[in-house]
This record gives sequence, C-alpha cells and structure tokens, in this order.
Amino acid sequence: MRKICFERNIIKYPAGSCLVSFGDTKVICTATISREVPPFLKNTGKGWVTAEYAMLPGSTGGGRKRRDGIKRDGRSTEIQRLIGRCLRASVDLEKLGEVTITIDCDVLQADGGTRTAAISGGWVALYDALRVLAEEQGEKSPEIYLLGQVAAVSAGKVAGNILCDLDYIADSSAEVDMNVVMRDQALVEVQGTGEQGVFSRDELNEILSSAEKGIAEIQAAQREVLGI
Repeated sequence: MRKICFERNIIKYPAGSCLVSFGDTKVICTATISREVPPFLKNTGKGWVTAEYAMLPGSTGGGRKRRDGIKRDGRSTEIQRLIGRCLRASVDLEKLGEVTITIDCDVLQADGGTRTAAISGGWVALYDALRVLAEEQGEKSPEIYLLGQVAAVSAGKVAGNILCDLDYIADSSAEVDMNVVMRDQALVEVQGTGEQGVFSRDELNEILSSAEKGIAEIQAAQREVLGI
C-alpha cells in the first residue's frame, strides 16, 4: 500500500470536501446538496447520489491533458458511473428524502488508481455532506442515512506477484488488473481483467484477499479523519 491521506474541508462552499492522496495520485472530491431529484424519482420520497469525474490539465505526464468539455470521453463517463454506483450503495435513498448529492471528483495528479481514490475520498466528502443534511433535517447523526462505509483499491498481478494499490508503473505492466470496492466487509463491485495474461481461481482469491486487507486500511484512515 502507498501512503493514504485524507484532508477534509479543503474548500469553503460545498457541504463536504476532501483531498485524497494515494501515493502520488491526488483527487479533490466535493459533495453538493441540491433540493431536487432526477425526473424518475419525483414524488417518490427517495433521494439520489451521483458523481462526476474529470482529469484536470497537467494531471498526467506526456503532455497536457485536454480539459473535458460538455461531452466527456468514454473513460471519464465509465468512471463517474462507477463512482456514483458505489457511493449510492452506502446510502439509504428512502431516508435521504428528495435531495440529490453530487460528488465531483477532479484528478489533480494521476499515478494510478484515480478511480479507487475518487471513490474512497468521495465517501469522506459524502459523509460530511450527510452531517450537514442531518443538522438541517433535525437528525442526531448522519448515520441515519448510511447503510455502510465504502472504500476501494486496485490490486493485481505484476511480474508474477500479487500487489495492492498499483501505481502507474505497476498498473501499466500488470498481467492482471483489478479494482475492488467494498461496503464494510462486503463486496460492492469488482472490475478485473487479464491485461497481459490469464489468472486462475486461486490467484483471483489471492488478489481479492489482498484488496480486502488494503481496503481495511483505507477504511481505518477514513474513520480517523472523520472522527467516527
């Protein structure tokens, strides 16, 4: 595992904000509350959690990363859908009421694992937004809206070895590359592929076990910074 760091309340205006660092990967996550929901949820009493993701110019090596326009590239669209799905898994949408919480994840610096950092930092920002919502709605704790704690990490097989939290060099040469998301001790989503080879069921189990240990460390860091 690389050094994991969460810094809360780094931006004044959002209901929640967090700068998350997984080694040299750095992502700003903000959580904004709006008093409306998508059309398919109107008059249902349910809320919504969604996400947007972008890599800022200067976030990658090899020249300037072009700023995402109105139409995002396919990779960014896929990642922001992943982030939204995973963070929704942590929230009881019926208890949320008809509000939408949007998690914006902007990559300042990319060195592998931007999506897993965004999910983990996004959950910290989401928790702080739920604190604000709980206070507004007269609830004692944001825990009333939560189903669990969400965090994510990459893992894979590199040069025949099982590694957790891959940086860019490891990721670019990995035989097997996976992203694992958990809510508490249960799996939310697993993305995995044999990039330059194949893997056995035993290797899959090893990779998942490595990711589970890594996520436990991330969840401990989340709890520490949130004081929960």
